[in-house]
Amino acid sequence: IVQSYPETCHPLDTLESMKAQSEAFVFLDVYARGHYNSYFLANMKKEGTMPVIEEGDFEILEKGKTDALAISYYMSTISHYGEDSLTNVEDVVIKKNPYLEMSEFGWTIDPIGLRITLRQLYDRYEMPIYIVENGYGYDDHLVDGVINDDYRIDYMRKHIEEMKKAVEEGVDCRGYLSWGPIDILSSRAQMKKRYGFVYVNRDNDDLKDMRRIKKKSFEWYKNVISSNGKVL
Repeated sequence: IVQSYPETCHPLDTLESMKAQSEAFVFLDVYARGHYNSYFLANMKKEGTMPVIEEGDFEILEKGKTDALAISYYMSTISHYGEDSLTNVEDVVIKKNPYLEMSEFGWTIDPIGLRITLRQLYDRYEMPIYIVENGYGYDDHLVDGVINDDYRIDYMRKHIEEMKKAVEEGVDCRGYLSWGPIDILSSRAQMKKRYGFVYVNRDNDDLKDMRRIKKKSFEWYKNVISSNGKVL
């Protein structure tokens, strides 16, 4: 899920934000409601992108509804009327929010956006939510044999804190999982963007010795797990 805020208080920007959210929620709508949301369905008909719907397809969707939601959350973007708030060709590219910091890879750091998203989803679907992906991609480097990734700890701590606030506000959020515990090739087939608590000593082309080295975040997250989120 990518949270999308109106860029200004102009009503057209709000409409653009609503469109972006409708598109972001379309798969969850099918999983949780058993049908497309009304705006997305109408827009597919208008744009001529409607898939072939066979007799009985909608009934199958209705029967296949889930009992809980599993979501990924990394960032937010902003919507301006007539402009793309997010593109995903060579990489995920979002519009910069002047009120938020961004990672070195151009993704917004927005812990409060997770809280907003959780509240929106629970209001919309009223079913348990599991966060199955959240993490901080960074070009980690070994310095004297260690990796002090305080930036990752700070990112995850703030997101977990906002998740807790959402729970206090009534959201039935039952779990939090990070992406991912060990450095792997990203979806763009590169090692440069690392998410793990365990460093893998290789790069895109050179496998080096493939050593596994615990980052500072390893022990931190271990304590988070063992305390069920009480020690952050």
